Amino acid sequence: MQTSLNQNTSDTLVSVLMINAQGIMISVKGNDYFLSYNRIPWMKDASIRNVLNVKLEGRDAISWPDLDVDLEIESLRHPERYPLVMKRNDFDNL
Repeated sequence: MQTSLNQNTSDTLVSVLMINAQGIMISVKGNDYFLSYNRIPWMKDASIRNVLNVKLEGRDAISWPDLDVDLEIESLRHPERYPLVMKRNDFDNL
């Protein structure tokens, strides 16, 4: 199932364009990016309401405040430079 959410206006800086079984398509400052659930697994089970609540944070990041998720815009442009690293607890880095 695919949900199309094309609600962009000319002054929208960040918005969710689509949610489907593979991930989320977002528009940030006029550029579209697909965020695969393989790359952002913590958003796979998020509610649509929480995914739609995305905000631009300064000039360089976007955030989903309801999900406590922040992404640098540069990581959307060049995901190969930002390998997914998940820290489960404080002892993982010891």
